[in-house]
Amino acid sequence: MAHAQEIQLQITGVPEPESGDKGCDSRDEPEPDEPPTRRLPRSRGVRWWALVAVDMLMLLAGGTVATLLSRLYYNSGGNSKWMSTLTQSCGAPLLAIPLLLTPPAPEEERRRPAPSKLAAVYLGIGVLIGVDNLMYAYALLYLPVSTFSLVAATQLAFNAVTSRLINAQRFTPLIANSVVVLTFAAAMLGVGASSDGDGTSSSGAPPRGRYAAGFVLTLAASAVLALILSLYELAFERVVRARTPRWVLRTQMHTNLVASAVAAAGLLASGEWRTVPGEMAAFRDGPARYVLTLAGTAAAWQAALAGQVRLVARVSSLFANATGAVQLPLVPVFAVVLFGDRMTGVKTVAMLMAVWGFLSYVYQHYLDGRRAAAGKDGAECAVCAARAASNAVSSAS
Repeated sequence: MAHAQEIQLQITGVPEPESGDKGCDSRDEPEPDEPPTRRLPRSRGVRWWALVAVDMLMLLAGGTVATLLSRLYYNSGGNSKWMSTLTQSCGAPLLAIPLLLTPPAPEEERRRPAPSKLAAVYLGIGVLIGVDNLMYAYALLYLPVSTFSLVAATQLAFNAVTSRLINAQRFTPLIANSVVVLTFAAAMLGVGASSDGDGTSSSGAPPRGRYAAGFVLTLAASAVLALILSLYELAFERVVRARTPRWVLRTQMHTNLVASAVAAAGLLASGEWRTVPGEMAAFRDGPARYVLTLAGTAAAWQAALAGQVRLVARVSSLFANATGAVQLPLVPVFAVVLFGDRMTGVKTVAMLMAVWGFLSYVYQHYLDGRRAAAGKDGAECAVCAARAASNAVSSAS
């Protein structure tokens, strides 16, 4: 009887189900000691897209507010690059609140990564975050916020390279179109930099050398951020081997604590900590506004990073980067209203190209979801048909 069932399954071309299979709708869960593998596309229902939408909203809202508050810090008299660097990661202790409120998932008990590997992940990514934050702090001082935000779109092109080399990202014409269009959108700003007369600080426009330095620093920071996101994805696949909400929060919190230690060390070593009391006293609208600006910036950065890391764990590092590109049409508009930045024709075209590039990427994920759903339905029908045929063979014998 078992021999007849095996022959029937071979004829139908469907692999024999593993022992313990609980039906057509069940999904095989990898055992804790199985080697990590690349996630395959799966069907994406309304709940999955709803969770992704929440993560996207956190990234877009948090990133927009954090960028604008960072610009406000400089425009209101702040000048400490290390303090600006510290605010990008020092809000990490706030993540302890949702971490304590989130119940552990069952797989967390079965999969406990080696402490030495986790320490290497936290230290390595944390130091990179600290360096990246410092470059962004200098870049935001040297560039208008609208130009800074659009040049930062190059991180998507860098991430396309790192995700291909590190995460084996599959590329399609739509994804390639998204990357190329967003990269050209940022490159247009470099070509049209001479027509950008925005001021970057309360003392007026910077010299040409500082504008060029800000442009280069933004490109370098974008490349490092792309590497960081790909390393996050690699850590979830190879070290943590779990993508639960608690592990996402835990990873983000520990890496940002390391980045905060790097920034605090830089603040002390550079001697900028001595200027903080005077900077606070001279800050526009007083010390209270100074503290609120820094606190709001820190909280907004952590909200944005939470959405970004969750997107890395839920989808991919490239999708998280593409979502960050949607922030591009938002920041320049608010910058025009709040800081008096000029919205030139080059920036307008670049914003439209950024939206086009992101929509191409979203449409690709929509197509992947439809294919995965169709493939799953076909596989389930084949398995059920094979079982029905094997039962018929068994009854006949």
